[in-house]
Amino acid sequence: MAPFDNARSYTNRVLAPIAAALILATALVAGLLLWSAGEVDRIARSRDRGIVSLVLEQSIDRVAYDQEASTVWDQAVEALAKQHPDPDWLDTNMGIWFHSYYGHDEVYILNKTDLPIYAMQGGHRTELSAFYTVAAQIHPLVAELRALKGTMPEGHREVAMLSPGVADLAIVRGRPAIISAKPVVSDSGKLHQTAGMEPVHVSVVFLDGAFVTRLNKRYALTNGRYSRIDSPHSGEASVPLLQRDGTAVGYFIWRPFAPGGEVTYRVAPVLLIALLIAGLVVFLLAQRLGRRTFDLEASRAQAQHLAFHDVLTGLPNRAMFENRLDAALARCNRDGSRLALLYVDLDRFKQVNDTLGHPAGDALIREVGRRLQAEVRKYDTVARIGGDEFAIILIDPESAAATEALAARIVADLGRPFDLTGAQSFIGGSVGVAIAPDDALDRTELCRKADIALYKAKLGGRAQHAFFSSEMDDAIRTRETIERDLRTAIADRGKQLEVHYQPVFSARTGAITAIEALLRWRHPEKGLIPPAAFIGLAEDSGLIETLGEWVLLNAMRDAARWPGIRLAVNASPIQLRNRGFADCVSRLLTETGFPPERLELEITETALMEGSVQVAETLARLRAWGIRIALDDFGTGYSSLSHIRDIAVDRIKIDRSFVTAIDTGHGAALVQAIVTLAHANGLLLTAEGVETYHQQKFLESIGCEELQGYLLSRPVPAEEITAMHTTDAKVRYIVSAPRAA
Repeated sequence: MAPFDNARSYTNRVLAPIAAALILATALVAGLLLWSAGEVDRIARSRDRGIVSLVLEQSIDRVAYDQEASTVWDQAVEALAKQHPDPDWLDTNMGIWFHSYYGHDEVYILNKTDLPIYAMQGGHRTELSAFYTVAAQIHPLVAELRALKGTMPEGHREVAMLSPGVADLAIVRGRPAIISAKPVVSDSGKLHQTAGMEPVHVSVVFLDGAFVTRLNKRYALTNGRYSRIDSPHSGEASVPLLQRDGTAVGYFIWRPFAPGGEVTYRVAPVLLIALLIAGLVVFLLAQRLGRRTFDLEASRAQAQHLAFHDVLTGLPNRAMFENRLDAALARCNRDGSRLALLYVDLDRFKQVNDTLGHPAGDALIREVGRRLQAEVRKYDTVARIGGDEFAIILIDPESAAATEALAARIVADLGRPFDLTGAQSFIGGSVGVAIAPDDALDRTELCRKADIALYKAKLGGRAQHAFFSSEMDDAIRTRETIERDLRTAIADRGKQLEVHYQPVFSARTGAITAIEALLRWRHPEKGLIPPAAFIGLAEDSGLIETLGEWVLLNAMRDAARWPGIRLAVNASPIQLRNRGFADCVSRLLTETGFPPERLELEITETALMEGSVQVAETLARLRAWGIRIALDDFGTGYSSLSHIRDIAVDRIKIDRSFVTAIDTGHGAALVQAIVTLAHANGLLLTAEGVETYHQQKFLESIGCEELQGYLLSRPVPAEEITAMHTTDAKVRYIVSAPRAA
């Protein structure tokens, strides 16, 4: 056969089939590659779309969940119940804090009539009129929220909620935004609120700008942007931003990750190279896809973790705590085992935040979480259930003694210093303990009793622990009854509350030089209730400022009829720490026309020590107007003469416990020392609790300027003071012979 024929035969017999096979193989590989690339791109596009949709959906729930940090809180309910809520407190706890901590762009707080009482935009408090630029979008949500009347809305939520809420997407000043409305409600359930009439906290989070940037960075989205219309470029995808009624407020557009097309583009020039290279490319592609899948699963796992864990400490949050407590109680009920529930509350956490800032406060909370975890076993639960509140579920404790030992160790551990920002901080903590099944097998009831025990521990002076007992429950119910009746008395002041006055006499002349205003509560059923039974409760419940203002107003009106006599009124530490207290006193002086130089405010050593900076500023303003300051119960607290000089008080009142001890040589020496120190520092003196003639004569002999006590006069109604003043402006006590108490 000729060479040409041989060549043709070889071509037809071998090369052609090989070429055809190669062409077919190439076509099959190319087709398979193209088909695979298309499928991979479709899957990646679908995953990206799912991610974006899921993130947008969870963002709405996350805003509402963020709000509950301050909207389910007794202090917030009490703060907003005031006629003029403190704007600085609202900044720190319900406004600017949401911008700095959670990234919320705008916050509005509405009262029960849906009028704005606070507005924050871009991390700054702003005028209330700013609310009306978004009122059209907010009012329908608030109306829907109020219609719920405290019931949770229907529909599944990824994030467990403690209170009802309504949220939707809207266009706010031309920008897409999440608007979430939540009622401000009590976390303890002890504060009465009319369903549907609670204050409403509204948060606005814009979905463009910073939100889009975070979304792109967190989920590796390419060229993500917001658009009012669905106009993606070639190769881009979009997801509508839908309101609850299905109306689109815009679209999120991005360029999906296309691994298949990228691989095809790289492999096409070397399609005829050996399958080894193709296999290597496939391997690289699979590896890349594996990383993407891993990132997606990790993101979902993180979202699930955040739903049940505290972001700051990583500890279980309230939702997981309640789930674990329910499971543990069910096990107790089933097999007769026991558990201990410990509530832990930090005693001076707010002082750390106020003095060192929130970053230091966050570091403190994290360190507290670590210390608590170090004290329990691995299968016990430590959860953060509030700002500075923690809970511990102690599974099947060895004994009551072991539980008490743990509570004592926690108190001691929290009493050790914390190293924060280069400085040592001391806070301390209190622990309340309830035992199941002895105290309760119901979660709500067991938590309530642990909270009662915690309150008892704090009431006992803090840095203590207490176990629940039935007597505590009775005491709490009695306290709640007194508080409820006190609120009624405040609302009907003219019938139950009275101001009596105890004269203060000159030790030299016996004339009345001053009167001290003292509040009396004449209960319609229980009769006269002593101040010791309700003043402390009024301070704890936030009623003391209302009571104090009422006493000041009525005392000024009464004392205006007794010229030449100084009016002394007690001021609570809570009032002095309030920046508005000085303005309140100024307003009452103007309203009554009472001369400020005749007013003397009596403060305690507790007020002097607990808030010296703010107290000093308030007292400086009052003294600048001519008001005098007296330090009551001197010698029973922890103040020193250096504190007295710093605050610049005008008078000190020797406590009745020292006056009573005059009858002993040791007590007389103490009173003599106090008088000497006061005179050396240019301070005036009043001795209170004078009840015997011997005490009277001794105080006169050592140079005490003024005397007050039952020996001289008991507290009397205003009419008797008027009678004294009208009958004889020179009313004197008997100085020549003893008189009966």
